[in-house]
Amino acid sequence: MLAQYHPNFSKYKTQIENCITHFASSGKDFVIGKRNAIKLFELGNEVISIKSFKKPNIINKIAYRYFRKSKARRSFEFASKLMEMQIGTPQPVAFFENYDFIGLKESYYACEHLEDVFEFREIVQNEAFENRDFIIRKFTQFTFEMHQKGIEFLDHSPGNTLIRKNTDGSYSFFLVDLNRMKFHETIDFQTRMKNLSKITHKKDMIAVMSNEYAKLSNGDETTIFETMWGLTADFQYRFHRKKRIKKKLKFWKK
Repeated sequence: MLAQYHPNFSKYKTQIENCITHFASSGKDFVIGKRNAIKLFELGNEVISIKSFKKPNIINKIAYRYFRKSKARRSFEFASKLMEMQIGTPQPVAFFENYDFIGLKESYYACEHLEDVFEFREIVQNEAFENRDFIIRKFTQFTFEMHQKGIEFLDHSPGNTLIRKNTDGSYSFFLVDLNRMKFHETIDFQTRMKNLSKITHKKDMIAVMSNEYAKLSNGDETTIFETMWGLTADFQYRFHRKKRIKKKLKFWKK
């Protein structure tokens, strides 16, 4: 099995390898989905999260061996780069790749487990959330900082940003599910707005985000709002159309 560790965790190699070897029968279930599974493991005085990615089909097995990096490797490398760029994300610990004679068999990504956090999704769903407007603005500032640093998080959605309220009343933001990212010298306006189109379908939130982004970028608020709202509406249309098609296909398969 191929493995790479963050220098801060190299002393735990044996323990972490044991977690991977016995992943199916050990650890505490955290998220068990149809595609991926996340379990929690104690490591010294810390708790780490280990994500087991869905086993690839035969085409992807070959692709991940010869043509592109595995999701686990990308998650580790992107997390390391984000930390270097001072963008919040759980501390990367290690990644593992297991190969057979065809190609990639399975892969795992280990990182710090964050306590006392909530998803940005809760801000979207709960209009009475404490400090909602303030958090939306801070989230917009966090996203603007990413854009200024040339970071395009392709899965920038409400479930992929974790938020922690600090003891001084401030908020910290952490990106998760990192295997799809791009890094640029600069990011153009249209790409920036599109990057915010999956965050929320609520017009009042788009208005707040547009207002804050305009302040930060010295841009025209009306142009920012109309562009962001238009791209959001387009994404929502395509998203729900895809769901309807899937529903019809499931019906005809019965």
